[in-house]
Amino acid sequence: MSEHQQFGIIGNGSFGTAISKILTDNGHNIHWWLRNEAAVVHLRNRLHNPHYLTSVRFRPESIAPSSDLHAVLAACDTLIFAVPSAFAGDVLAQIDATQLKGKTMVSAIKGILPEAQQLLSDFLKSRYDFPLSSYVAITGPCHAEEVAAERLSYLTFSGLNESLAAKVAAAFSNSYIHAAHNHDIWGAQYAAVLKNIYAIGAGMAHSLDYGDNFLSVYITACYREMFHFLNEHFQKNHPSDEWPDFHTSAYLGDLLVTCYSLHSRNRSFGAMIGKGYSVKAAMLEMNMVAEGYYGARGMQEIAHQNGLNIPIAKGIYQVLWEAASAADMLAALEDKLS
Repeated sequence: MSEHQQFGIIGNGSFGTAISKILTDNGHNIHWWLRNEAAVVHLRNRLHNPHYLTSVRFRPESIAPSSDLHAVLAACDTLIFAVPSAFAGDVLAQIDATQLKGKTMVSAIKGILPEAQQLLSDFLKSRYDFPLSSYVAITGPCHAEEVAAERLSYLTFSGLNESLAAKVAAAFSNSYIHAAHNHDIWGAQYAAVLKNIYAIGAGMAHSLDYGDNFLSVYITACYREMFHFLNEHFQKNHPSDEWPDFHTSAYLGDLLVTCYSLHSRNRSFGAMIGKGYSVKAAMLEMNMVAEGYYGARGMQEIAHQNGLNIPIAKGIYQVLWEAASAADMLAALEDKLS
């Protein structure tokens, strides 16, 4: 990617901050949109995010923080969207199609836009007629906290234009980031949504005193369900004849780390639900967005539209959105998992 590529980061949560660290460590300058003007002033003066990954410090010449969304859009040619899916619609409502023309859009969202019940790629295509050849999705396994500590992490960049995906991957690659690429934007994004849902179930199981043996069988069944969904969805909807390899880190690896890691906010959210917290109380306690909560509802709609069956994800949806019992849901799974 050109040394003069202008990156714009939309969002200052933990993953947006991790992305900003990676790019600036690699010598790129970034234009960075933060919703809160006080956070902009803090970042400009103190050179770290006041709320997320506070140990990460930035060189003053490498960042241009701003609360002016349109100024950031105008200044960049590669836009990295790292706003949680629950708030993405509010940000996108401020943008018109002309502001995205000619840009590369990189999605760091691992969720479904709740209002539209769509992936970001499908939303951009339907609302703005944005060309999917200019779209790239980022998936893991990659926890922001490990990026902050410069522990080796893995990112996959998925795009229909594989040459563009490779160029974006190259901008991220360094000693602590292994960057791969493929052409599978839909499968990679759906896998990212599903793994967050399954991680909520893993957290519930942990709080309800299920052990490692059950969890290993549970995750195996989750991957089997994910693999079936991706295969069937790919056959119905993917315009390419090239079959992606779902047995790689962007799919199985990201599922494993999200279900097992103590850094996983979806697992933590599920653990609270398993302990008896209400959804609202768990969200307030975490003060962070668990993408799997919104994804659980969106995936039910998408699975229904495509005539696909995802029973484990459906059970988790029923706990989160229909007040079903987490204990009863897991008990019902016990004899079905093998």
